[in-house]
Amino acid sequence: MASPLIIRNLTSTPIELKLIERFQAPGQAPAKTEENSNNNDSGFGSLAKNFTTLMNNVTNTIQSPTNLELAANAQSFSHKDVNIRIEPFEVLKTDIPLKERDDHEIMRLTFENAGQRYRLDVPSPTSRSTSLTPLQQNSKFEYTGVYLPQHSYLSLYSSARLNSWMGKLKPQTPLSALSIPGTHNSATHYLALPSVRCQAVSVTDQLNNGVRFLDVRVQPENFEDPNADGLILVHAVFPISLTGNKYFRDFLNEVTAFLDQNPSETVLMSLKREGVGKSTDQQFSKILHDHYISKDKGRWFTDNRIPRLEEAKEKIVLVRRFGVDDAVKGYNNNAGFGLDASSWPDNCEDGLCVGGTIRVQDFYEVEESVNIDKKIKFCHTHLEKAGSLVCPLPGAANAAEAPHPFFINFLTASNFFRPGCWPDRVAAKVNPATVDFLCRRHNEKEYYSTLAEKRAIGDGSTGIVVCDWVGEKGDWDLVRCIVGHNSKLELRENQ
Repeated sequence: MASPLIIRNLTSTPIELKLIERFQAPGQAPAKTEENSNNNDSGFGSLAKNFTTLMNNVTNTIQSPTNLELAANAQSFSHKDVNIRIEPFEVLKTDIPLKERDDHEIMRLTFENAGQRYRLDVPSPTSRSTSLTPLQQNSKFEYTGVYLPQHSYLSLYSSARLNSWMGKLKPQTPLSALSIPGTHNSATHYLALPSVRCQAVSVTDQLNNGVRFLDVRVQPENFEDPNADGLILVHAVFPISLTGNKYFRDFLNEVTAFLDQNPSETVLMSLKREGVGKSTDQQFSKILHDHYISKDKGRWFTDNRIPRLEEAKEKIVLVRRFGVDDAVKGYNNNAGFGLDASSWPDNCEDGLCVGGTIRVQDFYEVEESVNIDKKIKFCHTHLEKAGSLVCPLPGAANAAEAPHPFFINFLTASNFFRPGCWPDRVAAKVNPATVDFLCRRHNEKEYYSTLAEKRAIGDGSTGIVVCDWVGEKGDWDLVRCIVGHNSKLELRENQ
């Protein structure tokens, strides 16, 4: 028997559950009751008939209906008015059963905020997040629901416009306070060896769907020629495409085009030299400086400090995972050449870069698929640490404090020699586990009280969460959940 419904409100406003309706799932015969046993052609019987057009001609299986199809054809067998209020960031354990008759029911929940109503069906036609349907025109709010059937758990998020979500936050917000989705080896969406490919979609698609941290690995093509600007995109010693070299210049053009179209946004870009050539970090730093950054200075933020959002809008914030040439060290009036991540701790559970601006979880050596659980634990612990922090804001008691460091949390791992540990296989386990954690446990009081190492309830930031294979087949749930955890910070900024 499924547990009663649990609802978590991860938005900055109270929400009230007003109506609960129940429907028989299309294509399923209802459980026999005295009410319907003598009336097979009405109610559920006609509902099943109405959905015969959803039969797949090839497989002869029922396809899930859309919300519009369900609304047009369904007749509820249960209709209950309620008044259940869920405060911002509250978890409410209700006594609402998931099922009343059988396992083939759909429960429709109608929520209200500021006199406007929004509707959600659980379970939804797909396993992904679902936008709540507004029941009026010119709706003030947008909501996303993530339903976890194994826990009878519904999390409600404010729906941000993923191409411009940073615009909702105050200009003085330090970037390290934000919940930022990122991608690992961001350029590796091309046809490639399965151990090399880490992404499902292009960088433009990633950015338009909320990603704001890009991890890029390059190899100088002709480092001995000071006039050569070629930087080949690589993953370790491998090219990222089986059809020929791909270049950083083209990748960068996609990023700048996105920023031109979305001036409220910023992109953090981690750059690292890899590949099989004999070039050095110092040579790479000269190429990057001379041929890219110095020719477009207004596009880059290269100080060695954590910027505020207003300083970084429409810019690329350089995260430097390489050493620099002496000729480059004095760049930008000795303010540095990017956030210094050149002392990146290798294969670490929790490490701090020299200078203290970056704290990272990047445990990646997964020797067996069973070790992925160890990786998941490290990821979730780093989320807990980030979520417990409280951002210093103007007017707040801690306003004079320096911004806390970037918490960079890699959900990625791989083992070239083990197909079960290739990037897509690891992501298939880590990503759903992280969605579950963000929905049910991140910055959640009852869960934090059970931890051996006690955690404070903070702003609920996730830090920078770096992922593989987001956006595959249109699945952006992980990114939506990460962006959604900016709501508590946004609430503090507007109080």
